[in-house]
Amino acid sequence: MKLLRYGPVGQEKPGCLDADGAVRDLSGQLPDITAVSLSAEALAGLKAIDVSSLPVVQNPGRLGTPYADVGKFICVGLNFSDHAAETGAAVPEEPILFTKWSEPTGPNDPIVMPRGSVKTDWEVELGVVIGTKARYVSLEDALKHVAGYCVVNDVSEREYQIERGGTWDKGKGCDTFGPVGPWLVTSDDVSDPQSLGMWLEVNGKRFQDGNTRTMIFDVAYLVHYISQFTTLMPGDLISTGTPPGVGLGQKPPLFLKAGDVIRLGIEGLGEQEQTVHEWREDLLR
Repeated sequence: MKLLRYGPVGQEKPGCLDADGAVRDLSGQLPDITAVSLSAEALAGLKAIDVSSLPVVQNPGRLGTPYADVGKFICVGLNFSDHAAETGAAVPEEPILFTKWSEPTGPNDPIVMPRGSVKTDWEVELGVVIGTKARYVSLEDALKHVAGYCVVNDVSEREYQIERGGTWDKGKGCDTFGPVGPWLVTSDDVSDPQSLGMWLEVNGKRFQDGNTRTMIFDVAYLVHYISQFTTLMPGDLISTGTPPGVGLGQKPPLFLKAGDVIRLGIEGLGEQEQTVHEWREDLLR
């Protein structure tokens, strides 16, 4: 099932995508798609609905994040060996973890660069949405805690991340640096999360063209591993790393500028498109 939310910021309504790609209204079934909606029981109830009986949304307009109240936004760094190589970093022996501080945005919302930024970069990533509490889970049971998957653009300011000392977080948590969606595709509709093509283009030129099969640490291992350090709760989002082709890895490095248009997608999970802006507070929530 492909779950989504549509409408202006703060006024999103719940919906889903039907087999023909039309948006159907779920507001008669539930007030919103939230972390509570992601449990196995709640999802089973939604999947039992005859989607064709739901009203068609003729002009859905803006898409928001596919579920409200996203919890912890946990990211994995250097999780593709070829991406590590392009950045000159060693392949990690254990997952590198960091968090995004900012509130996730919709898949097509604007990206606003921080004041004076000259090294804002792109990263297409597979997002893993937790549906049931996961604490010290075994590798074998890890995927049972996953509600579904989505597209994430892990936008990064490389100067802040690499050159300003401390942890990576300061280059990852800037406002608008976490577009999520367009859909949350439930785990039963993703036969193998380790066999998904993923790509990203800037101004029509393809820079990233990879596949989740080249992850160093797969989805099951990441859920298992992270649950050893923090309890994962329904609505928590894990962004699992990016394939090669980021701006930092270009020769010479290439970074985003105002007016650039980013398109990205993952097989079966939909596409995003964002326009990049200089600092503009009126574009923020």
